[in-house]
Amino acid sequence: MTDLALAAQQSAGKRPFDGLDPDTVLMAVESLGLQTDGRVMALNSFENRVFRIGIEDAAPLVAKFYRPLRWSDAAIREEHQFSAELQAAELPVVAPLQFSGNSLHSAQGFRFALFPLQGGHAPELEQRETLTHLGRMLARIHTVGESRLFVHRAHLDITRLGEDSVDFLLDGEWLPQDLSLAFERISDDVLDAVHEIFDGVGTYRELRLHGDCHPGNLLWRHDQAHFVDLDDAINGPAIQDLWMLLSGEPSDMRQQWEWLMQGYREFRAFEWRELALVEALRSLRLLHYNAWLARRWDDPAFPAAFPWFNETHHWQNLILQLREQLALLQTPPALLAKA
Repeated sequence: MTDLALAAQQSAGKRPFDGLDPDTVLMAVESLGLQTDGRVMALNSFENRVFRIGIEDAAPLVAKFYRPLRWSDAAIREEHQFSAELQAAELPVVAPLQFSGNSLHSAQGFRFALFPLQGGHAPELEQRETLTHLGRMLARIHTVGESRLFVHRAHLDITRLGEDSVDFLLDGEWLPQDLSLAFERISDDVLDAVHEIFDGVGTYRELRLHGDCHPGNLLWRHDQAHFVDLDDAINGPAIQDLWMLLSGEPSDMRQQWEWLMQGYREFRAFEWRELALVEALRSLRLLHYNAWLARRWDDPAFPAAFPWFNETHHWQNLILQLREQLALLQTPPALLAKA
């Protein structure tokens, strides 16, 4: 039976991580020939399950158990291979460890990988030196990423992130009945504007990306950023790995962008027309995030962590956010002034 078949069997008729108790976690790790010290500490993760594992006479490791049926085995191995390529290029990426030449393993129907434990804290993105450093690192990551595309992983596209997300939310019972039509109308308007922006930008160069490069996936230590969690690695435009590092008022983002590009352009040219995609990408992320919460609601970790998702005021706020996004989509991009 393949690893994916085991995952399918494990998830059939059950919540995705039923049975993944501490004993099962320790048995999985020890199946690779390691001797644990019995310590298991759950780390903050919702899509997958991640644990800090104590190892006898050695540094702790991180065990990541993949959500059943989300990615194929081939897609996970592609992510691991990309991490290994980046690490071989001397980039600060936390890549999975290999045992007997393999980085993806299975035990009790769960697929998992082990990683070295990486310490650090969130980067201070208001600092020029931090953003310039991140620009350099991302340019080098993108230089590796553009050598070829993923075969088994997703492409960044409006249908998957936007249209499918809206359809899923409307087809379920997530929205209060009196807000459903307003949500449908504003979502349609936003997606029409997103299509128009992508059409205006035209064909861009796709490359392998981190895919979810927000500050929570960056650990700052010894004046260097360490990139973690490539679980959302996809094919897409370079701007996808850059825009989530910007925040604040337009003037703040322009300054942050200038510092980011000072580092980025030391190693790689940036296609300026991709800047027009920033608010379109933000809109797609907003829609996809809400559909992600809805799709994962049968996982008991989600209602516990996001109790507001089922409340009327959340959907009222979401409709307001989408209206604000539509206004931004219809405004000339604030970042188009070249750094």
